[in-house]
Amino acid sequence: MHPRAFPARLSTTDAAFEKQFQARLHWSGDTDAAIEGRVADILADVQRRGDAAVLEYTARFDGVVADSLHALELTQAELQAAFDAIPAKQRDALQAAAARVRAYHQAQLQACGQSWSYRDEEGSLLGQKVTPLDRVGIYVPGGKAAYPSSVLMNAIPAQVAGVGEIIMVVPTPARKDASGTTQGDKNSLVLAAAHLAGVTRAFTIGGAQAIAALAYGTATIAAVHKITGPGNAYVAAAKRRVFGRVGIDMIAGPSEILVLADGSTPPDWVAMDLFSQAEHDELAQSILLCPDASYIDQVQASIERLLPTMPRAATIARSLSDRGALIYTRSMEEACEISNRIAPEHLEVSSRDPHRWEPLLRHAGAIFLGAYTSESLGDYCAGPNHVLPTSGTARFSSPLGVYDFQKRSSLIEVSAAGAQVLGPIAIELAQGEGLAAHACAAALRLK
Repeated sequence: MHPRAFPARLSTTDAAFEKQFQARLHWSGDTDAAIEGRVADILADVQRRGDAAVLEYTARFDGVVADSLHALELTQAELQAAFDAIPAKQRDALQAAAARVRAYHQAQLQACGQSWSYRDEEGSLLGQKVTPLDRVGIYVPGGKAAYPSSVLMNAIPAQVAGVGEIIMVVPTPARKDASGTTQGDKNSLVLAAAHLAGVTRAFTIGGAQAIAALAYGTATIAAVHKITGPGNAYVAAAKRRVFGRVGIDMIAGPSEILVLADGSTPPDWVAMDLFSQAEHDELAQSILLCPDASYIDQVQASIERLLPTMPRAATIARSLSDRGALIYTRSMEEACEISNRIAPEHLEVSSRDPHRWEPLLRHAGAIFLGAYTSESLGDYCAGPNHVLPTSGTARFSSPLGVYDFQKRSSLIEVSAAGAQVLGPIAIELAQGEGLAAHACAAALRLK
């Protein structure tokens, strides 16, 4: 029997809409207390015992046994060999995606990643110096699935930013080969992507122990200054705990897609776009906002017809039934207002004139304009980064980018004339704060 999906049918004209809407949006990002405790123990153990602890947890959780972390390091020759060995079509697709991602982030570098300065009327220099981070760690999920696209989206902007060393960690849970030997399952596409994206060092380790190794450093792995990349609940909890000692990109929640539709897009297209996020996991959220009730009926019919054809039908059905929604709105304007309240990770504007509505949309991780712009193209090869804020955090945060792998230092060079202008101001304010040495330091430079 095929699973069936029953996304909630809501209408903004119903008196109970607000309560139903909030119930559908609710998701708890609280980490299980048992996970938090286990992660805290792992972090402390790796900080204390270094390589030995990482090897112990890798053997316990991934079934991969090694005498040293060096044995779990992927050499540049291995990455090159993987790139050379993958089928030509995969290699071409990987190269095309990498070229587009690199071009986009190079444009981003030119737009917002440059140092600048100016001189004021007294000849004082004021500005900002932008410098790349020295060393970053990127976490690439492994196990149930392989994500070469995550390698590209994390490593390429770091490389474009000028990061000196990019250390990749990827779990390779053990499996038995034809001879019955247990070994780590290394995905060739992931390794090929690491070669193409300029990864400096790569280790087949994962979980909280990998985050700990990156944050604290071990005898084999040098401590990094920032960690980026998605992972499971243990990885998320570990990133949260090491933040402050190192930087992190974000704590990602379940994947989300919101489609604003005016009824002009084939309903099968929209149904499949809703599936594209629902297939990630049962907690993913897919929402349609539309002012055309008959079109919502068509999309529901497409969902029911297409769902049995999906390999991950059970996951999609659970996601749509538990967290999905097909929402009738009074107008596209109202749909835009609701979208801003949700602040979705992925926002598709599936209409005849998407540029009419784009100015009304303030909060979203990425905005996909027009019927032909499926979210999946953004995931793999359009160019912009697919690491996006989730769970409403797009109200105050941004996609991963070149700027995440840079830091900014203020530049101040006060001229003798400038000291005469700024000194009295500083003296007055310092005296007001009761900081005499501050005032004296400025006064000494007055003529």
